[in-house]
Amino acid sequence: MLSKWHVHADDYARQIKESSEAEITAVWDEDRERGVTWAKSLGVEFEPELDALLQREDIDAVVVNAPTNLHREVLTKAANAGKHIFTEKVLTSGIVEAQEVRTVVRKAGVKFCISYPHKTMPHNLFAKKAVEENLLGEITLVRIRNAHGGSVAGWLPPHFYDKAACGGGAMIDLGAHPMYLSRWLLGEPKRISSLFVHHYGKAVEDNGVCTIEYENKAVAIVETGFITAKSPFALELYGTTGCLLVGGPDQRVKLCTETDGWTHPVLPEPADLPIVHWLKGIVRNETILYDIDDAYTLTELMEAAYLSHMEKRIVEFKELGGQ
Repeated sequence: MLSKWHVHADDYARQIKESSEAEITAVWDEDRERGVTWAKSLGVEFEPELDALLQREDIDAVVVNAPTNLHREVLTKAANAGKHIFTEKVLTSGIVEAQEVRTVVRKAGVKFCISYPHKTMPHNLFAKKAVEENLLGEITLVRIRNAHGGSVAGWLPPHFYDKAACGGGAMIDLGAHPMYLSRWLLGEPKRISSLFVHHYGKAVEDNGVCTIEYENKAVAIVETGFITAKSPFALELYGTTGCLLVGGPDQRVKLCTETDGWTHPVLPEPADLPIVHWLKGIVRNETILYDIDDAYTLTELMEAAYLSHMEKRIVEFKELGGQ
């Protein structure tokens, strides 16, 4: 376990402990005191030196929950040491670093997975099915909202407002989910416009919206924030012959088509949690769905989103020079 910096680190540790595919061996943390405490609670060793941990033969894989600005170093070192990698989003602070990490991961041939839990949820899996099976005709617009009240309630850790460590605020963290979902549903992005607000005057934004035009001429509206106390996930998918609505506290799904009108469709079963999917990929040599290319494209979306915000203009993705 490489760092407990991210709020989901404990969740991943619990999921590994509940799995029959792996066991936790050691902890490293850039904050020694935090790492020692966490290792003790997990009943494993604390290793103060990252390089020493990565050379251990009793460690096959690593879970990276380090600050975003340390991802490049941690991920490249782990890949070069031949360790399989699971990481929190985003991949890196920008696409130049992301390209470097992707090259190293590909060369090393390790099993890489990024945490995209919303791709495992039944309502989102059905949205993907609706697009692939042309249930709504030509898709024209998708709106996805993912927000919470962490700043209002005060439960987000202070380091989540550290611009240098995080690379941004609500959009780069919580907004990652609607970002990768929109690309998953719509394909290649063409241009993006962002509007971010610093409601509580923090160094990073706590409320934000991005609009993205995709190459297929569909538009995505991505909404996020840390300042809405009661804000259930919402997904609206509109096409030339129908629409799909997901939302409310019970996440009800409503489908409207030309032939059947409004219905409540039967949803697929949830997919494995990302970390379980990754462990199965390692142990059973299965294909990882949320791989290094998926991770790279999220970083590309974020770089363009923040460039639009900083320069107050529409950004064309071809400007980024990514590969």
